[in-house]
Amino acid sequence: MDPVFSIDLDTGDVANQKQSGRCWMFAALNTMRHQMKDNFRVAKDFELSQSYTFFWDKLEKSNYFYENVLKTADLPTSDRKVAWLMTTPQQDGGQWDMFMAIVEKYGVVPKSVMPESFSSSASREFNATLNLKLRKDAVELRELVAAGTSEADIQARKEKMLAEVYRMAAYSFGEPPTKFDFEYRDTDNNYHLDRDLTPQEFFKKYVGWNLDDYVSIINAPTADKPYNHMYTVEMLGNVVNGRPVRHLNVDMDTFRKISIAQLKAGESVWFGSDVGQESDRQKGILDTNLYHKDELFGVDLSMSKAERLDYAQSLMTHAMVLTGVDLVDDKPTKWKVENSWGDKVGNNGFFVMSDDWMEEFCYQVVVNKKYLPQELQEVLKEEPKVLAPWDPMGALA
Repeated sequence: MDPVFSIDLDTGDVANQKQSGRCWMFAALNTMRHQMKDNFRVAKDFELSQSYTFFWDKLEKSNYFYENVLKTADLPTSDRKVAWLMTTPQQDGGQWDMFMAIVEKYGVVPKSVMPESFSSSASREFNATLNLKLRKDAVELRELVAAGTSEADIQARKEKMLAEVYRMAAYSFGEPPTKFDFEYRDTDNNYHLDRDLTPQEFFKKYVGWNLDDYVSIINAPTADKPYNHMYTVEMLGNVVNGRPVRHLNVDMDTFRKISIAQLKAGESVWFGSDVGQESDRQKGILDTNLYHKDELFGVDLSMSKAERLDYAQSLMTHAMVLTGVDLVDDKPTKWKVENSWGDKVGNNGFFVMSDDWMEEFCYQVVVNKKYLPQELQEVLKEEPKVLAPWDPMGALA
């Protein structure tokens, strides 16, 4: 588990999500800034604003919650879908497609333009207050539906609720910029100034991705999800009528091959895993051979990956970035992982993940679809099967 890799991308300094659940945002923004570092020679500590996308995600998730409340308003509160909604009206976590929905609508900005606040770095109290408001609003929306209120009047009331959410987020995170100047010195000490950019213009010029090229690939070896098919999850999303969550389920051999192909091309890979399993935070090691609790207690604790998913022993809990891999005879033995827990853990914030650990506890990667075999590129056009809201593939990193 030495941190030495045959393919090792130079990605700069690690970021720190602090006491917030924004790993999915940090990981996605990190993959973007990795390319900015290569293309525009920004400093190794340059970051895109996680607070900016956090703000808009809170507003959009609130609207998404309100719309789901209205869709289920004719169901009793004891119904499983209603109970599922009310358990967590919104939270910090998310999925890749949810982040892309935010970027498509709002763009991105440098961290210098919208820096961190206390509430963005320590979000628990804000989340508790916002969820209180959303549940209170759910009571009112359901009562309006029960009273036969017109759709126009209900939507007008919902807009006022959203205005209150906007105010709460603005007080907590700051108000997002609509135009800004991008000023920086590159690694050759050359000065650059780009004036009056909108967030969408900044994304187009400095990131420049075609977001449709990047697709979510999962490994869920459960009987209800045959490989080489598309899946989505009911009531999972943030932007209403925005980009839907879509997963292509593949076997682990394909999962690895496409990840390696993207790394070989010099591009890091967003991935989701169950980071709490068989891991050492301080040493920065993810390895199935770290602990042997079964030998300690003399009991059989073995479960298959499918069994862990089906019986709630594991699911995706955290998103990070693959920035390297060690290939021996063209087979991966271990992977380099950029985390978002600051530079005080692991090897300056980087972790080493054994290939066995990837096999057991990695559930999702995001790759450019050009790295998929042609037959799987065709599968992407398939209408996805809709999974239940509580399906483990709907877990938020």
